[in-house]
Amino acid sequence: MANWVIQLAVQLKPLLQRLRESQCSGSYLQADETRMQVLKEKGKTAQSQKWMWVTRGGPPSQFSVLFEYDPSRAQGVADRLLQGFSGVLQADAYAGYASISKQQCVTRIGCWDHARRKFVEVVRANARVDARQARKLGRSKAEEALGYIRKLYRIETHIKDRTVEERYRVRQELALPELTSFRTWLEAETGKVMKGSKTRQAMDYILNQWPELIGYCQRGDLHISNALAENAIRPFAVGRKAWLFADTRRGAEASATWYSIIETAKANNLEPLSYIRHVLDHIATADTPAKIDALLPWNVAAN
Repeated sequence: MANWVIQLAVQLKPLLQRLRESQCSGSYLQADETRMQVLKEKGKTAQSQKWMWVTRGGPPSQFSVLFEYDPSRAQGVADRLLQGFSGVLQADAYAGYASISKQQCVTRIGCWDHARRKFVEVVRANARVDARQARKLGRSKAEEALGYIRKLYRIETHIKDRTVEERYRVRQELALPELTSFRTWLEAETGKVMKGSKTRQAMDYILNQWPELIGYCQRGDLHISNALAENAIRPFAVGRKAWLFADTRRGAEASATWYSIIETAKANNLEPLSYIRHVLDHIATADTPAKIDALLPWNVAAN
């Protein structure tokens, strides 16, 4: 049965290639990656970490969520996956995406969820001290920073159902002044926090990533965080707890194909099993580019 799934994934490669081309023709992509274990990978031990990459985006109303297995987390993988893409790329601070901005017409923006998470971890650690000591310590720098970040997220909650133009206008009027106040506070307070501490690391992270973190204000269609890409990769992470590992590279690549098909169907409001049946019924006779295009989820939905 595993071999059937792998062999079917091979037949879907032309469809996946068209999905990749369509995705890279858009102007806004989100990217993330997560670890996975593959037991039989040439040049790698069974225990070594390999990677499942995910990219989400594409032209309006033609969204795709594409998974790609690679044993490496090197920047060459990101370069290959995003070949031909020009626009805005949203990801965490991982350096593997850095070369894309230099080699292609790509603008990097950051993720406020990653920045916020670092302060949340500090607050949770502080909460483990007894109540008397907590009162003595007063409000921590991490809690103050989270206060600034909450204001940014409240603005996003308020404008989430507005048009792209309105979101851009509100960000310019409300979010940018809040960001300026936050940076002023960070520059004044960071030097007062001990180097090497978790709080200092969180503050330094934001200051070092500042141009990328404020990038979402450049356009109304951009998001404050990379949460949608993280949500897209979550089904894979949850499934990994059950199946634990892939035996071979072919199995890992087949997993990437089927997760791509299922999550892309969901992103286009298609019932995944029905879409898979439709693709399997027609893929054998899809011997021209036009027939392959007819199997793209947004074209299936239109019919």
